[in-house]
Amino acid sequence: MKLLSSRRLVMTALLLAVCGGAYYAYKTELVGFGKITSLGKSDAKPAAKSKPATPVLVARATTRDVPVIINTIGTMQARATVSIRSRVDGQILETAFTEGAVINKGDPLFRIDPRPFEARLREAQANLARDQAALDKAKTDFERYKSLSGKGISSQQKYEETRAAMNGLTATVRAAQAAVDLAKLDLEFATIRAPITGRTGSVLVNAGNLIKANDPQPLVVINETDPILASFSVPERHLVEIKQRMAGNSLAVEATIPDSHRDPIRGKVVFINNAVDTQTGTVQLKASFDNPDGLMTPGQFIRVVIEMDSLRNAVVVPERTLQNGQKGSYVFLVGDDMTVSTVPVTPGPTVDGLTVVDNLKVGDIVVTDGQLRLFKGAKVSFKDGQKDNKKDDKKEPKKAPEKTDAPKGDAPATDKTSNATPAAITVSSDSTSGDAPTKAAQ
Repeated sequence: MKLLSSRRLVMTALLLAVCGGAYYAYKTELVGFGKITSLGKSDAKPAAKSKPATPVLVARATTRDVPVIINTIGTMQARATVSIRSRVDGQILETAFTEGAVINKGDPLFRIDPRPFEARLREAQANLARDQAALDKAKTDFERYKSLSGKGISSQQKYEETRAAMNGLTATVRAAQAAVDLAKLDLEFATIRAPITGRTGSVLVNAGNLIKANDPQPLVVINETDPILASFSVPERHLVEIKQRMAGNSLAVEATIPDSHRDPIRGKVVFINNAVDTQTGTVQLKASFDNPDGLMTPGQFIRVVIEMDSLRNAVVVPERTLQNGQKGSYVFLVGDDMTVSTVPVTPGPTVDGLTVVDNLKVGDIVVTDGQLRLFKGAKVSFKDGQKDNKKDDKKEPKKAPEKTDAPKGDAPATDKTSNATPAAITVSSDSTSGDAPTKAAQ
């Protein structure tokens, strides 16, 4: 038994030694092969597989003179509003206009029953005739007694009595004449006429109703809408500049009706309030607009654009070029080697998809589409069927380069937005709070 156990131990030890030697030989061979392979390649690491270029859409930074404007919301107001009320008591016989029609100054609106006023006029005229006859007799008596008193035939007292009677009747005639004039005026007031030219509203009291003079309930309301006013507010920081512009010349504005395809209507600022609203930090302005077709209506909300100074030689890029990071806004700039780098910029006002920026110069190529796959140093290619330089060089001979501001290589697929001429640079303004972004480009 002891002999058998010794043999088993020896066999096990031999087996373990063989396995260990085989494993050592296997590892040694792999290491040696690796060294040979490394030496055969002159200790050079295998080249990493290069990533393909990222296709992007680009645009060039351009420069131009663009006007700076202030955008705000306003409300249309009538230039004048008149609530029509009767000045006499009576019954309405007729409404002489159509609701919502444009009427001229002096046109009849309502007719009140004139018969009571005609009767009062006749009565006043009769009283005037009576008093006038009495006055004529008093004048005759005065002249007679004046002559007799001068000859000593009549007493001085009688002369003075006739003179006093004549003077009293003269005053009576004047009062009677005033009564006639008042009766004529009441008769004239029986026909209510338009005091201004404007557009009528809804008839509030119909024919057949009895009305009183100066009744709180108006008969109709007339709004003068040509020209028409727009009331709006701008931040107080623009107040000095606006006053300076108005002192030298009129300040032009444009009004646009929301959801309307009509062209903007041009007008001018005619009023600046004499105080700033301390709660909102804004100041009220009013602009006047011609409104011959009645397109704008009092109470209507509009978008108001105030034209300010122009930015000279402002560098603009498409708005979608801008990216937001932890340190602010930036753009991807395409270099001559077709790699991108990040350039921090300070965006200014934006209009028609174009934004004023700094830290860029004219002709710089910036990425407008495909930024999500980019990083600093990433290789890019241009979209819209741009060909690869290397492939073109093999098939076609090189052509003389054209004069251009673009980097050497393929001409970039320029974003169409960059070629659009902006109408203006916008400075937004909240008419309620007065918080508007600062004109960064200035």
